[in-house]
Parts: sequence; C-alpha cells; structure tokens
Amino acid sequence: MNLQKILNKQRGFVRARAWEVFHSPKNIASALIVECAELLEIFQWMETEESRKPNRNQKVQIEEEIADVFYYLLRLCDLLEIDLEEAFWKKMKKNARKYPARLAKNSAAKYTELKKSKPRRR
Repeated sequence: MNLQKILNKQRGFVRARAWEVFHSPKNIASALIVECAELLEIFQWMETEESRKPNRNQKVQIEEEIADVFYYLLRLCDLLEIDLEEAFWKKMKKNARKYPARLAKNSAAKYTELKKSKPRRR
C-alpha cells in the first residue's frame, strides 16, 4: 500500500471539489463515526458465525464501508498532520507492553484487569 499516493489522490479529489472548507477535523471525525456505524449496521443482526462468512452482496457492502472508513481516517490524519503508519507502530509497541502475550493469551480482559503476576507452575 502506498499511503502517499493515496493521500495525494485524496487531496486532489477534495481540492477539485473545493471541499476543504467543510473538512474540519471535527466534521471529518463525525463522518468517520457515521461510516463506522454504517459498517456495523451490516453485521447488526448476524450471528457470530454468519459474520465470518458474509454473502457476496454483504461483502461488497462491507468493502465499500471499509473504504469510507479508511478515507475519513486518512483525511483526519492529513488534516492533523499525523503519520498514520508511525502512529500505528507506536500504538503497537504500547499495546505489546499493556498486553504481554503471557498474560493476555486467550483473554478478552482489559489490560487493567490482567493479572500482573506470573502463572504458577504445577
């Protein structure tokens, strides 16, 4: 994935339509949440296993909503001068510290709920 190429295309798309005036970080964050909700709506009444294997029509809808989420996330990063890739790697390092594999394996617990002591050997 070439984020810079995508970002340049997005900037040109926005500029050609003179949408900059509408693209405040607040407005883009709001649009991002709306698109996330539209993605969630597709899964709303599915059973867990059904959500793992959407039908062809659902998959197309999911793909489109994911693209919209990505669009607004990237736009927000651009407006706030956030390097998305760098932010991702920084957060991964932080999550690795918060959720060490030995404590978090097979657990859905929040990091504050993970037991900090080592498991006992029997």
